[in-house]
Amino acid sequence: MVRRLDGGKLVATAFLIAFAFYFLLPVAWVLIAMTKDTGDLFGSFGLWFSNPDPIGNLDRLFSANDGVFPRWMLNSAIYSGVGAAIATVLSAAAGYGLAKFPFKGRELVFSIILGGVLVPTTVVSLPLYLLFSDVGLTNTYWAVLLPSIVSPFGVYLCRIYASASVPDSMLEAARLDGAGELRIFVSVVARTMTPALVTVFLFQFIAIWNNYFLPLVMLSDQKLFPITLGLTQWNSQTYRNPDYYELVIGGAAVSVVLLCGAMIVLQRFWRAGLTAGSVKG
Repeated sequence: MVRRLDGGKLVATAFLIAFAFYFLLPVAWVLIAMTKDTGDLFGSFGLWFSNPDPIGNLDRLFSANDGVFPRWMLNSAIYSGVGAAIATVLSAAAGYGLAKFPFKGRELVFSIILGGVLVPTTVVSLPLYLLFSDVGLTNTYWAVLLPSIVSPFGVYLCRIYASASVPDSMLEAARLDGAGELRIFVSVVARTMTPALVTVFLFQFIAIWNNYFLPLVMLSDQKLFPITLGLTQWNSQTYRNPDYYELVIGGAAVSVVLLCGAMIVLQRFWRAGLTAGSVKG
């Protein structure tokens, strides 16, 4: 039995290493490629450095097209950070309300929200464009921010988590102490639901950061582009000027580093929240 157990662990470890290699290989290639010039990108081995000059490449990246890349980074941070934060708050409030406040038609509302999880964002992009065009919000920050603050998956996750982790006895004790519903939600429920809220924020942040089709439909001003749309525009110019390959790969590497940093920071709070908010007996 011990030998079988050790063999199972060995096989599981081998699979994990293989999957890690599979997912990390493209990241390693991008980080190495960002240190090369255009000639070395096609004339040298992809997974090894060749006359690396990361500082010079970053300088060219941030100064290209009158320094538009930092603007794209700021736009992506605004769309992702603000959109994910508001979506998390709305999801927490809606999920908590659906879990703890019975009302007529509650399950119907939840079923409709659950159906929204199954609808791809690309399907609603064109109807949203027509709607925003009628009210004059296309080609503005609001055109990307407003659709980003709604997360059906976030509402679903928060309802499930609130039902399982927020005891009714704790809510009743808070009400007996004279706390209002808003104070209970902010001071008690939000702390108890910290792992779920961080999860919703993380998923929504990454989804907005990687979103391409919605900004493509809504935006025409280059200064409003997020990184995804800006790098795609640069990539479309590589057939005329191969030097844009260097800019596209450098921009993709910076975007990957920023996302990895955000995930590491949020994962720390995520793990801390798993042991927070316990109910005292």
